[in-house]
Amino acid sequence: MLTHHYTVNNQKLSKQDLDTCSKLLKKGELVAFPTETVYGLGANALDPFAISKIFVVKNRPMDNPLILHVDSIEMAKKYVTDFPPIALKLATIFWPGPLTLVLNKNELVPDEATANLLTVAIRIPSHPVAISLISACGFPLAAPSANLSGKPSTTEVKHVQDDLEGLVPAIIDGGKSTFGIESTVLDLTSKIPTILRPGSTSIRQLEMVLPKVIFKDKSTSKEIAKSPGMKYTHYSPKASVIIVKGSPQNVCKKINEISDEQTGILCIKEHAHLYKKGQVIVLGSKKEPNQLASNLFESLRMFDKLKVTKILAEYPEYGELKEAVVNRLEKASGGNIIIT
Repeated sequence: MLTHHYTVNNQKLSKQDLDTCSKLLKKGELVAFPTETVYGLGANALDPFAISKIFVVKNRPMDNPLILHVDSIEMAKKYVTDFPPIALKLATIFWPGPLTLVLNKNELVPDEATANLLTVAIRIPSHPVAISLISACGFPLAAPSANLSGKPSTTEVKHVQDDLEGLVPAIIDGGKSTFGIESTVLDLTSKIPTILRPGSTSIRQLEMVLPKVIFKDKSTSKEIAKSPGMKYTHYSPKASVIIVKGSPQNVCKKINEISDEQTGILCIKEHAHLYKKGQVIVLGSKKEPNQLASNLFESLRMFDKLKVTKILAEYPEYGELKEAVVNRLEKASGGNIIIT
């Protein structure tokens, strides 16, 4: 398949390119497009056949539900049985933006999009290209991250090309993603609002709005997860990832003990000079902790280019998005953690 590329200029896609991409989606094709979190691989969320292409192209497990991206609260309401006051409050505060709400779906949403669940995950992205694409189509886009299943998510168009070139008909280049980590998924169908996946809306932000919120980021092997990213090893580079946790002194000592010249070391800027062997990539600075989230997937993909044999990652301790960074690293490592 020949992949066509479309470039965003001043946060906008030309009318001609927007028409071309929306026509592809209306025909049941896939389009990779930018969002503020990561790049998404979009399909008509109301077309079961189009949705099935996402799972085939990504090699994604069928019991891993998708997120519906809409352009307004009014569009979101069309696909749920009810939109309770708490949902309206959260949507008014956090939408457009990186918060996904899990609600009870209605009959308009195909089972293929929700892994046969009675719930659906919905959000309004804040990227203008994503909004314009949804609006041009007139239907929601089911869109997981635009990567091959299991690999680090895509935050730049070159990552999308590395994974999906020749597999999809269109890729839209919108530059580097602002947040660089996926949305937070909040289940509003449980008795107490429950975070199923931490993400770019911090737990602290939600706690300022909700009287109570709990955090659950894992599903049992027999349970169908209500959110993407809850059951499988995700975000993994080619080399195995090992997280090293403890005091900074102990972490540095352990990494130096078990590293060699073919080891990748993922650390904060303040510690980079302490490592004597291996390929060091700086994730960010503890003085600007949001860098740790925005640079994570790009850093993991850089290790693939360096062809390291293993990756030793400092356990991230900083910033409001700490839980999201920890979640992605733990998924990338398959839970492989050394406590020092």
